[in-house]
Amino acid sequence: MNQRPLENPINESVVFSVSTLNGLARELLEECFASVTVEGEISNFSVPGSGHWYLTLKDSTAQVRCAMFRNRNMSVRFKPANGMQVTVKGKLSLYEGRGDYQLILESMTDAGAGALQRAYDALKQQLLNEGLFDPAGRLALPTNCRHVAVITSPTGAVIRDILSVFKRRYPAMKVTVLPVPVQGADAVKAICAALAIAEQRSHDLQFDAIILARGGGSLEDLQAFNDEHVARAIHRCALPVVSAIGHETDVTIADFVADLRAPTPTAAAEMVSPDQLVLLKSLHQTEQKLLRIIQSLLNHRKQQLDWLRRRLQHPGRKLQDQAQTLDRLDVRLKRVMQTILFQQKNRLQSLARSLDTVSPLQTLQRGFSMTQTETGKLIDNSAQVTEGDRIMTVLKSGRIVSKVEYIE
Repeated sequence: MNQRPLENPINESVVFSVSTLNGLARELLEECFASVTVEGEISNFSVPGSGHWYLTLKDSTAQVRCAMFRNRNMSVRFKPANGMQVTVKGKLSLYEGRGDYQLILESMTDAGAGALQRAYDALKQQLLNEGLFDPAGRLALPTNCRHVAVITSPTGAVIRDILSVFKRRYPAMKVTVLPVPVQGADAVKAICAALAIAEQRSHDLQFDAIILARGGGSLEDLQAFNDEHVARAIHRCALPVVSAIGHETDVTIADFVADLRAPTPTAAAEMVSPDQLVLLKSLHQTEQKLLRIIQSLLNHRKQQLDWLRRRLQHPGRKLQDQAQTLDRLDVRLKRVMQTILFQQKNRLQSLARSLDTVSPLQTLQRGFSMTQTETGKLIDNSAQVTEGDRIMTVLKSGRIVSKVEYIE
């Protein structure tokens, strides 16, 4: 801050009125202290009907009055209170009516939040340099998550909102809540332990993903999710971690390290859960496709059956055809047999005629006789008999039995 002396020194002989003196003092203060930043503790904070803020900023040994007009205090993201340590920026002026000098505030920030912000920025840069924010190392969410571990407070709106989304979008989703405090001294240790437990039980419980969630709050409220231990625990986790910390404008270190960042807990549940309406639509499309395939197969089989039906005759018809065939074969067989019998008869008659020509019976018919032994053997040599043998002579008509008296 540069201070310069008055260009026109006050003439000691000049007599000022109080108003003139206060006006000159105000001009001097506003010119020399046009923009100053001051840190201190709020006291005597008041808000009249006009909406302006009036307060005293003090430290251990001094204080200064401050005013922050409504058009400026509307941009402050927190509600000031007595005892709060703040950092303000404005110009030094003088309220001429009372002769009190005061700060006309342009902006106000929580001094505690400022320290947290600096620590936040330093850790963010450190982890960025170490590669913990590298998108290449992030795990992808499974296409269809069936079991999700939710690390959050077991009470409050966050868990109710998440369960409500699951019930609406995918009622079959299994949810295991790992309860943790989301702020306070024990929050960091509890969150790191819950991440480790989810990873250890992922095989037997078959977790597909983890949702790390809490509601909105100030930078101080979200401090557990800006802690280095939580960030490294998220980075080490073998399961995909979806961060859903605070509102969309709240960005924590956990959001940078997580595999996927959701602007709100509700959005995280929507990211993790498949939409049952989409699944039902896909199922319906698959059903229609299967029905078309089945109908096509049925049509094809029906055509094959029609073709086979045309080729396949009724058993009665087949039997009739076979009976007619048998009748034809019977007629042909009889005809062939008659032919064969006729031919054999003719042949036998021919053979009979041939035999007749050489038959001894024909010889007998011509007046000759035939002599046989008692056993019927034809005798054509006298050596075949001895004296005393009985012989038979066969004539054309009858036989004569003789006894051999002698042989010449």
